[in-house]
Amino acid sequence: MAEYFNQAHLLLAVDCIIFGFDGEQLKILLIKRSFEPATDQWSLMGGFVGANEDVDGAAQRILLELTGLKEVYLEQFKTYGDPNRDPMERTVSVAYFALIDIHKYEKQISHNFHAEWFLLNEAPKLIFDHDQMVEDAKKKVRYKAALHPILFELLPKKFTIPQLQSLYEQVYNTSIDNRNFIRKLSSTGLLIKLEDKDKSASKRGAFYFKLDKDLYKTKFQSFINFMPNLDNIIG
Repeated sequence: MAEYFNQAHLLLAVDCIIFGFDGEQLKILLIKRSFEPATDQWSLMGGFVGANEDVDGAAQRILLELTGLKEVYLEQFKTYGDPNRDPMERTVSVAYFALIDIHKYEKQISHNFHAEWFLLNEAPKLIFDHDQMVEDAKKKVRYKAALHPILFELLPKKFTIPQLQSLYEQVYNTSIDNRNFIRKLSSTGLLIKLEDKDKSASKRGAFYFKLDKDLYKTKFQSFINFMPNLDNIIG
């Protein structure tokens, strides 16, 4: 097969940052690396792109092989190409973030590679430049979630307003005014109020809501900005 003359060859990989929400806490899914270098150290889900597959297909395949997860919200956000990022060989990595409802996929998680959930703010140190990838993914999610309703991917089919507000507060690491949040949320028309309540936190309880999936699709590209001081909280 013909090759480009006098050009260096390198490996192409993908890494997936998987964020999950269990109804109360925002978490990240990590695995123990199974090969050298850095064997048995905590890592993102990653692997190499095959010779006959595209990058998106490789990300979906690797996610399925390492965790058992499929058909989840997965978005490419950045490419990492520092020549020294992998001590074994020159490797360029394309990074993705995924958003999932932990309870929806808890039976699907494969434990063959010791996949384990960690609280996002208590995750262990990761190999290579994976910690930087996580920080960059958090910034991307914050920016995207202010303009598009992607955080609903982290919620169960029915949820409460306090759950949704808690999720936004954890993603942005800030407190949100309750009345302003409810007002903006109501103005989107995205939520359908249900008759039953969650009474786990109080006798009065909180009504459950579900997402209007048709409006979710049509309003995805023009979502109201929940976060008024976006520039101040992205970092």
